[in-house]
Amino acid sequence: MSELHVSDQFDAVIARLEDITPLLKEHAEKGEELGRLTDEVAQALRDSGALKVGIPRELGGYEFSPRQVVETIAKITYADASAGWSFMAVQMVTGTTAAYLGPEAVADLFPDVEHDRYATMAGQGTRLGKAVRTKGGYRISGQWSFASGIAMSSHIHTAAFCEETGEALVFTLPKEQATLVDNWDVMGLRATSSIDYHCEDLFVPESHVYVVSTMDARNGGAIYRMGLANMAGVCHTGWALGVGHRLLDELKVLVAKKTGTPGATVDTGQFYAEYAQAEAKLRAAAAWAREVWADNEETLGRGELLSTEQETLTRLMLNNTTWSVHAIGQTVYKWAGTAALRRGDLQRFFRDLHAGTQHVTSGPVVLQNCGKWLAGLAPEARWVFLELRG
Repeated sequence: MSELHVSDQFDAVIARLEDITPLLKEHAEKGEELGRLTDEVAQALRDSGALKVGIPRELGGYEFSPRQVVETIAKITYADASAGWSFMAVQMVTGTTAAYLGPEAVADLFPDVEHDRYATMAGQGTRLGKAVRTKGGYRISGQWSFASGIAMSSHIHTAAFCEETGEALVFTLPKEQATLVDNWDVMGLRATSSIDYHCEDLFVPESHVYVVSTMDARNGGAIYRMGLANMAGVCHTGWALGVGHRLLDELKVLVAKKTGTPGATVDTGQFYAEYAQAEAKLRAAAAWAREVWADNEETLGRGELLSTEQETLTRLMLNNTTWSVHAIGQTVYKWAGTAALRRGDLQRFFRDLHAGTQHVTSGPVVLQNCGKWLAGLAPEARWVFLELRG
């Protein structure tokens, strides 16, 4: 019997997301103006049950498999890239917090998930603050950026380094205990409220702390034994595929209006060829993503950890997916002409795409390390979070 849980709630969640897709699309522009998802969208996502997809089933969550998570995020992202980004961040951090913390924290944060009584988390895990051990826990200080989805969250998940133990740790604390900085003035993903926050000498009990690189799930099944970095890979893959799909569909709508008009550039062999190449890029990226995660799921289902090769290919696949969709965005922008300059869905998705490509998980250092390992130049190295060490 597989140790990887595949949820029987997947079809029902996707159906509920289909029902709220018109709302997500309708509120996307207003979310940009607010700098966060509208209250209606945030509530609709919670009411759909989608925020439970990352929470262990033994705690009342749905515990989706990796491929189910990819499809769920792609579905929301297709409707609105900012909603998809906010959702992917919050559901992942919420779910992993539930998986990696013990009974005391779970009782505090997830008292009754089945009846919708649970905390939600957002925050930053890649830039470290400072942690000092004290009686019963730690005191943390620091400034962090990119708390995507924090407007729809009750708690913060943040990372800090403890010099005394030599460990990078993740801390969970009520949002109101930190100072939030309303500084999310950006080109794309404007509705994600990915603001900065900071705190100084703030106490966090030991019960609400775990090691950032842990793969030891205290709750839930095999999916949580991938660790945070691979869980993030699941999320960003789904987001990129959702954006790529929507951009191509937006271009289809536009060229249907342009075709047959005098001098229409879309009535040329060059457009046909470049559209076909863009379609091929998206389908190829999606196919490789499915292949990689199918292989990973088999390994997790056997109760094993992912090998270094699997972790390398997972990171490389995400990089390929992200930058393939970036290339698709360039094609869409080119052939959309001046329509892409005007405020609206196409322009917003184009900007959101270029914000999403800047995430560290698809950055050049991760790609370089993938190549280093695959070329046989670091055969004994292992992935620790986003670094190849050894």
